[in-house]
Amino acid sequence: MKAGLSLVGALLAAAVQAQEPSFPHKSPLEITVLFPAGTSADVTARLLADGMSKQLGGAKVLVVNRPGAGGGIGYKYVASQKADGYSIVWNSNSISTTFHSGMLPFDYHEFDAVARVLVESPVIAVRGESKWKTLVQLVADAKSRPKGITVGNSGIGSHTHISSVALFKAAGAEVVDVPFGAAQVVPSLLGGQVDAVLQLPAALSGYVKSGQMRLLASLTSARDPLLGDVPTAREQGFDVSLEAWRGIAAPKGTPKSAVATLEAAIRKTAESPDFVQACEKLGVRPAFMAGEEFGHLIAKEDAELARIMQLIGLKK
Repeated sequence: MKAGLSLVGALLAAAVQAQEPSFPHKSPLEITVLFPAGTSADVTARLLADGMSKQLGGAKVLVVNRPGAGGGIGYKYVASQKADGYSIVWNSNSISTTFHSGMLPFDYHEFDAVARVLVESPVIAVRGESKWKTLVQLVADAKSRPKGITVGNSGIGSHTHISSVALFKAAGAEVVDVPFGAAQVVPSLLGGQVDAVLQLPAALSGYVKSGQMRLLASLTSARDPLLGDVPTAREQGFDVSLEAWRGIAAPKGTPKSAVATLEAAIRKTAESPDFVQACEKLGVRPAFMAGEEFGHLIAKEDAELARIMQLIGLKK
């Protein structure tokens, strides 16, 4: 009798599951971007959303900007949403930097990794007319007049802030880090409010091409082919490498079928010629990574960022 009841229960469960519409059965899906409109995070997210919409049978994919607290506001919003795949976040290394700096009460475990999409190379830039032609020259000047040089970044605890602190600590130089909102970094450099910026290249590419800015170094393990002949900090004697990645994560417990559907749509978009070409024009490298491997990467980098932040005094 019990076996019969178990069989009936299993059949009923299967019947109910079969009647459930497949994901996505409604529109729109919403991608939360942690930074303001016009930033590299925003521009690349909109490229992704457009491609995903096409791959998901025309289901509309909206980008909504929820900036603030180094990404904390956006992460809190998405983590509080229903885990059904319709509310996702354009995440980055900021999930770790925001948590370890004390601006977020939870860490990456609150999300399921869906896919990594791209990688960006943090760069240090100065105005085109600057006397500094290399990072070595900038560091030498900074050493000669401690706290006499200002370097802008995207905000306290942001990836660019941590990268800047780590770079100049490794160089043995004292500068004044100026944490702007991401949208203010570029105007601040061009307007002369800061001497240099540490930023992601997508926000700077147009100004570099026009000669208004000059890149002194990238903070990567090897030269980024999208940056031309820009040398790495390591090549110039400073052992710092802190690449930034961006990807998609969903609230913890999102159905595996929905995660798989999102992952497939992201893969097809990220590997499409149109997306690749658009990203390369922005100085961004498409670098798709499936969800399981992406989750391992986030965990590994979280531990490393915690170590670096502890070392430079930014871990709460």
